[in-house]
Amino acid sequence: MRVVRWLLSLLLGYALGSFPSGVMIGRWKGVDVRRYGSGRTGATNVLRILDPRSAGLVAVLDILKGALPVLLSRALFKPRDDWNDAAAGMGAVLGHTRSIFLRFRGGRGVLTAGGAMLPMNPFITWTALIAAAVPIALTRYISLGSMIGVSSQAVMSLSLALSKRDSWAHFAYALVSSAWVVAEHHDNIRRLLAGTERKVGEKVQIKLETAQTGACSDSSSLPTQAR
Repeated sequence: MRVVRWLLSLLLGYALGSFPSGVMIGRWKGVDVRRYGSGRTGATNVLRILDPRSAGLVAVLDILKGALPVLLSRALFKPRDDWNDAAAGMGAVLGHTRSIFLRFRGGRGVLTAGGAMLPMNPFITWTALIAAAVPIALTRYISLGSMIGVSSQAVMSLSLALSKRDSWAHFAYALVSSAWVVAEHHDNIRRLLAGTERKVGEKVQIKLETAQTGACSDSSSLPTQAR
């Protein structure tokens, strides 16, 4: 019975994590974010393509995509089982990075991984946020900070599990999710090593898509916020 609950939690997480928040916000602005920048659908690529407000909205939605499956799994399956948390959280990360609605494409899973950890252990999530913010502030590489932040979740979770202040199930989630998210940054890692990775504030040229005519206009004719 426990295995069935784990599988159901995993499927619940995958279903909610698959919601294409970045694509939806992009289309609302008249842009398919998959066609520009890294081609990913997360908040970082949306920031490069659109504007901070749109990226912030995507960020909030991506965090919720991680947190809600864990909370719903706890509400649906009693008694509470930390392995259900782990399954729901990992399902959300898989859904975000391999969305069924986007032909198994998506974002890199950083914020969704952190969002899933939030109800498991808020201390880890907030500490990971600081761990990510410092290298971003120093280097202006979001990808570098993201990898450090998500990896720090595994390190802190291990420390808490060893000291019996958190469960091994939560550590298992933190370890697997961080490894998955770092693997999703394989192209960023190559660009970082080559010195060609984009920094915070660097924009990409886009074309506004007109749904009625199928025509496109160059980004130079867009309002400032959509450049």
